[in-house]
Amino acid sequence: MQEKQLRSGFTTGTCGAAAAKAAAVCLLSGERKSKIEMITPKGVTAHLTVEPVITEDGISFRVQKDAGDDPDVTNGVYVYGMVKKVDGAVAETWYQSEAFPHLYLTGGMGIGMVTRPGLSCPIGKHAINPVPRKMIFEAVEAICEQFDYDKELLIQIEIPDGVELAKKTFNPKLGIEGGISVLGTSGVVEPMSEQALLASIELEIHMKAVEGCKRLIITPGNYGEACLKERLNLSLEQAVKCSNFIGDTMEILAKEGIQEVLLVGHIGKLVKTAGGVRNTHSKYGDRRMEILETVFRETMDGREGFTEDDIEELAIQIRQSNTTEEALEYLKQAEGIDCVMEKVVERIFSYVNQWGEGKVHVEVVTFSSVYGILGKSRGADALMKRLTMEAT
Repeated sequence: MQEKQLRSGFTTGTCGAAAAKAAAVCLLSGERKSKIEMITPKGVTAHLTVEPVITEDGISFRVQKDAGDDPDVTNGVYVYGMVKKVDGAVAETWYQSEAFPHLYLTGGMGIGMVTRPGLSCPIGKHAINPVPRKMIFEAVEAICEQFDYDKELLIQIEIPDGVELAKKTFNPKLGIEGGISVLGTSGVVEPMSEQALLASIELEIHMKAVEGCKRLIITPGNYGEACLKERLNLSLEQAVKCSNFIGDTMEILAKEGIQEVLLVGHIGKLVKTAGGVRNTHSKYGDRRMEILETVFRETMDGREGFTEDDIEELAIQIRQSNTTEEALEYLKQAEGIDCVMEKVVERIFSYVNQWGEGKVHVEVVTFSSVYGILGKSRGADALMKRLTMEAT
């Protein structure tokens, strides 16, 4: 069966530029456009519907974002643009353009304010990234040239829903407060959510590195965060979620100069890593039981008290288990859980340190929802002490 062709959409930057362009037309000519054409940096022409909205400050225009088939958190939100005449002092929060010195740009409700270094926006200004800034300035300047207008104008972009949406993004951890970012490098949303997520992970690690961080905790997801907080008493401020991108994350850590990492994850996720699987998403295959069975056979081979028949029977039970928790129950009953988990951790340790290219030292902790901490690499406790000291 032929795969469905995924539909692209347009970024918040493209939507903001279209809204601002419509607002500039209205300000300088009185015309209220219903459609705006934008040429994105990728060269794709966007024909966007714009709606006028009357506010206390005047007329703004809004565009509803369509992210296509990408599961973008901002899909369906309204991006507002307003343009007004100004004459006087320039606020420190405004962006200025050397190319268009009479134009200024700022954010309004729902656009986050940058509070930490390392981002592509300066501290103290709204999180409107460089490409969207350029698109917005160029869109408004084109209208100024059309109507022969060269006096000062202030452009304001708002995404009112951004206040709540920011809580679902990485922004608060990155130092963007009060809203979301206006993003986009091509102007087009490509339906590649994995790439977007990996870029977010890379950015968060980069931010930690810019702040001088040399030690980090990496965990695949919410189970890992709960373990950090409830079982290990470690600070979530030191943690970055890597989702399924364990191999890629190790390479990013090495590139960013992070020296020590504690990898904490549920056995259902990390057992895949023990088999050399870099991306643990199920779409790349579910080898959990096969890997666990392999490690079990290696560990129990020749072990006193276990006959070949015992090992074969237990191996079949592991292979046929629906979950790692079920497989652990069989190991627990056979008193083999500790030695098998020790071997699993050794394998995980070996792979993640290989993926870190010898530049980052990684210690490992794995756990089960039922049995708690299952295994730690030899240096994990010492690293946890160093992390605890840094957090206090």
